[in-house]
Amino acid sequence: MHITIAGNIGSGKTTLTNMLAHHYGWKPQFESVINNPYLKDYYKDIHRWSLNLEIYFLKERFKDMLEIGKTNETIIQDRSIFEGVYVFVANNKSRGNMSETDFRTYMDLFHLMMSFTKEPDLMIYLRASVPHLVSHIQMRGRDYEQSISLDYLQGLNERYEDFIYRQYKGRVLTIEVDNLDFLHHPADFEFITQRIDGLLFGLFK
Repeated sequence: MHITIAGNIGSGKTTLTNMLAHHYGWKPQFESVINNPYLKDYYKDIHRWSLNLEIYFLKERFKDMLEIGKTNETIIQDRSIFEGVYVFVANNKSRGNMSETDFRTYMDLFHLMMSFTKEPDLMIYLRASVPHLVSHIQMRGRDYEQSISLDYLQGLNERYEDFIYRQYKGRVLTIEVDNLDFLHHPADFEFITQRIDGLLFGLFK
């Protein structure tokens, strides 16, 4: 079974991935952020480095999808290949950070990759406001994230809404995280696991 955690930068994806992996005994799968050679340059000059960054992420996420498809274990994944395409690349295209030619080339590559894989069994969407995202970004203190603008985060949030509720065809569980602290409050984490349990039983009917 393949489960993925979706959500904007700072929404708590990695934290929840770790917690759910421990709770259920699932194998966690994390995206390559720290090792991405383009990330720091990207946040300094998004227009120049957007295609390089997104191609790198696409390659890494597709490789992860192929590996997930080969295993019989239950995998919980921190961000999916679909978000990279329909949220981050779409946002860069709309903001003029990716040319029409580059975008078409990228999408052709993505559609070719999708002929070799399938959607996750469940996507858990962590829905968060921009102030909540900013608070989490500041707390974790990654240098390359401190220059992210409020406008950029808002644009990503709008893309997430369009992706989750209008474009994605798979099964989605939305968790409103603004008023949750699932890391420090067991009751909040239990609220999430109870909702997951309710859907997982349905998967095996």
